[in-house]
Amino acid sequence: MVVNTLPELMIRDVHVNDRPRERLISQGPQSLSNQELIAILLRTGTKNESVLSLANRILNYFEKIHELKHATLEEIVSIKGIGEAKAVQLLAAIELGRRIAQMQVNNRFTIRSPQDAASYLMPEMSSLNQEHFVTLFLNTKNQVLHKQTIFIGSLNSSIVHPREIFREAVKRSAASIICAHNHPSGVATPSPEDIDVTKRIQEAGYIIGIDLIDHIIIGDHQFISLKEKGYM
Repeated sequence: MVVNTLPELMIRDVHVNDRPRERLISQGPQSLSNQELIAILLRTGTKNESVLSLANRILNYFEKIHELKHATLEEIVSIKGIGEAKAVQLLAAIELGRRIAQMQVNNRFTIRSPQDAASYLMPEMSSLNQEHFVTLFLNTKNQVLHKQTIFIGSLNSSIVHPREIFREAVKRSAASIICAHNHPSGVATPSPEDIDVTKRIQEAGYIIGIDLIDHIIIGDHQFISLKEKGYM
C-alpha cells in the first residue's frame, strides 16, 4: 500500500520548494515519487482534498503502478474526486508513455542473448493479467522483423500449435524465432507444459528449417531462458 505523506494538507499549504511542480523544475522529474507525478497530471485536488491525497488514492486503487497501464476511463472516473477531464489527462499520459517505450524497442532490435529478448518483451509482458504467448520473428542478423501474439490464455500444447507459429514465420521470411510467454503469478519457473510445448515447436522448426532459438518465460520483472536451463 502507498503511504500518503501529506494526508490533510492542501497543496497551497505546502512550502513552495516542496511542491511537486516546483521540485520537478528545480530537481528534475526523476526526483519525484509516483504520487507526485500523478499529482502534477491531475493539477488540482477537490474542495476537501489535496491533489497529493487524491493522487495517493489513485495509487491505492490500482495497487501497483504498472496496473495503471490497463486502466480504463470508467475505472478512473469511478474514483471519488476524479472527473472525466482528469481521467482523460491520465489516460493520455499513460498512452504516451506506452508509445515511447515501444518506439525504443521497435527499431530493428537485435537479439544477441536471452537478456536482450527479455528486455525487448518485459516492458509489455511483465504486467499482463493473462497469459500471452508471443513469437519474435528474426532475420539472419537476429534482428526482430515482427512480433506477434499467437495465443492468449493458459498454455496448452493442443492449443499452441507449431503450425500457427511457422505459418507466420514463412510469411515473414524469418530465419529463426524466439517464443515467449508470461506467468501472471509473477513466478517464471517453467511448468511441464511449458517444456512440452517448447520441444514440439523446436522439432517442427528442425523439419521446416527455421530454428527456435529460445523460449523465454517472463514473470514479475524476472525471466527464465529455457535454452539456458538446458530444456532445449
